Order: sequence, then C-alpha cells, then structure tokens
Amino acid sequence: MALARSFNKVGLAAVLICAASAAFAAFAGRADAQQQQQQRQASGWQVCNETSFVLEAATGRPEGRAIQVQGWTRLRPGECRLAVGAPLARGTHYLYARTSTAHRGGRRQWGGDAVICVDPTDQFQIENPPRCTDAYEERRFRRVQINKRDSWRTSFSEAAPYTLTRARQMGLQRLLNDAGYDLREGRRGADPRRIAQAIAQFRASARLAPNTNEEQLVDALEVAARRRAGQVGLTLCNRTRERVWTAVGRRRGEGWESRGWWPLNAGGCVRTIDEVLIQDRYYVYASMETQEGPRFLQSGEPFCTSPARFAILGRTRCDERYYQTALFAPIRVRDREGLVVEFEERDFLEVGVAPRQVDASGDLEAAPNADAPRRGLVPQDAPTQDRSDQQ
Repeated sequence: MALARSFNKVGLAAVLICAASAAFAAFAGRADAQQQQQQRQASGWQVCNETSFVLEAATGRPEGRAIQVQGWTRLRPGECRLAVGAPLARGTHYLYARTSTAHRGGRRQWGGDAVICVDPTDQFQIENPPRCTDAYEERRFRRVQINKRDSWRTSFSEAAPYTLTRARQMGLQRLLNDAGYDLREGRRGADPRRIAQAIAQFRASARLAPNTNEEQLVDALEVAARRRAGQVGLTLCNRTRERVWTAVGRRRGEGWESRGWWPLNAGGCVRTIDEVLIQDRYYVYASMETQEGPRFLQSGEPFCTSPARFAILGRTRCDERYYQTALFAPIRVRDREGLVVEFEERDFLEVGVAPRQVDASGDLEAAPNADAPRRGLVPQDAPTQDRSDQQ
C-alpha cells in the first residue's frame, strides 16, 4: 500500500476585526421579505432547504407512464428554488436530496421508499429505466402527491425545525466549522462575535470583495470546506485493474469499531473517515475480486466483519456475536491530519494464499493451517456512503 499523500495543518493568520458583531448581526438579520416575494412569483414546484446543510436535490415527475428524473438542484441553507416549472402534472412526484461533499460526517440523504435511478456524479435528465445500469445508481425517493397545476412547495428539514432565516444562520456556522474555523460553541451556541471574526478572517484569506453578498459568501465557504474535506481523514484508492472491497477499523473512545463495505472499481477512491485523524494508527481491509477467486492483503490484525454492510463495536468474540473475523492492515498516521492509501496489485497475495495475523506489536504469528478459516471475506452487498435522514 502506498501512502500517496499526506496533509498537514495550516494555521490561520490573525486578522484585526472591527465591528465584527455588527457585521454578523447584519448577516443573521436578513429579512425573509425577498425570499417570500420570490416564492409568490414562482410558478411550479418549489423545493426549499430548511436545513443547515448545502443540499443537492433530484426530482421525478410523471410523464405518461414514464418518470422523468432530473438532478441536481443546488440549495443553499434557507434557500428555495424552482425545480419543475408549471403547469404541473397532478399525481405522484418524487424527491430526493443529499448533502454537499463539503460537510463532514458522511453524506446525509432525504428520501423515501421509491427506487429511482440517478447519475451520482454529474448533472442529468433521464427517463427512469427499469433497472439502473452503467453510470446510474439507485436512490430511494420520497413520494410527493401534487394536486395543483400552478404551484406546489416541498421543504427539506432537520429534526430540529428551522425557519428559512434560522437555516441560513445555522448553515453559515456549519460551513465555517467544516472549513476549519473553531467557533467553540457553548451551551447557548456559538458566540456571534466569534462567528463574525471567523467570517472576517475568511473574507480576508479568500480575498473576497468588500461588496460580496451572503450567497457568494456561502458559495466561497462551501468551496473552502470541500477543499479542506479532501485534506483530512482517510481516503482509500484502488490502483489495481480489479474491483476491491474495503473496510476500516479504528479505536472509538475506549473501544474499537470496524466499518464497511466500500466497493472500489479500478481507479476509484472513497473517503472512509472524513474528520481529522487524531490517532497514531488506523486499520484498513481490502480484498480484490478476480476470476480465479479473492486475493487478500498480506497480513493484519483481527477485526469483526459481516457479509453485508456493517458497523461493529468491539473486535473480540466475533464468532460468538455471529460475525466473521478478517485481518485489517495497520496504517501509521504520524501526526498527519489526512492520508490517502493506495492499493496496488503487489499489496495482495496470490489466489488461495491466506493472510498472516500480526499481534498488536506488529510481530507475525504462525500462518494458519490449510483447514483453518481464511481471515478474509468477500462482501455480498454494495453499500453507499450516504447516511439516511428521512424527512
């Protein structure tokens, strides 16, 4: 495995803040009048973002016996946009949203139970096929019953309900945190003065014009947060010509956790941990699919796994808990905030060769005999990284 790149923490330059509280108050106090006027003028199906996340929405509308699917409509926190113009077809429509990759904590989803195909990587407009093939993937959409032909509105929300104004405020704070600004929230939330200082610091570091409006500020923060997201955490890349199944293990609090699966096609990458790496050592699992059979990494330490998607606490007594055991290779972090681990052909054993177990000190134990179970596993299901929030 090659540690392709590492990223180190970059300090933020201190900036003199003048009238910081007033600046943030002006931002936070933006009236809803303009938004409400836009809503009254809109004709068609509006989707509104009442969350603190930047969202990407996809819609499905009936057209005869087919469903026309379109994405992605980007929604800033507190923003409403027209997704489908009037006249609207009465009947069942479909709606799905996911968070921007700028946000930490995995991609959240807003959906339902209707399985519809999307292009996860680019803008698209398709007639929903019977099966998702090629570049399309299944997502579960929420059903929306529309009974007016001129206008309809559907909102995305969080567990804690926000107004559009409050969603803008909380969205700004979330993006500042995701971009690396420490707001040090207390029991009553973040100090408005610290938020204003962080905004001023970002404006200066990003060299934004003095007349930059709040939409442009949010857009610039999202770009900065997405850039930072690519510089922290643990990213796994497949540099082989075959499909590779991956999982990760790490210490969580006083215990251990293993999590998977992330399937990687040739040349693919996935960020399995999207926060600053604070531990000295993490663990990765990979098995390569070949026509002759699976190939495993050469050695590792035991963690619990499951044939389907899993998140398992603890790494002992796997069999007693109806899990399986697989060997995860240790990766040393060495005070880096982010790592990219690349799996190459040479990292994998030949077909039929079992990996060797190492103890916590890194010493190899005896190789298992031919009758012993292999410490490797080929998963059955292909999961996504998305986390589901049904709203």
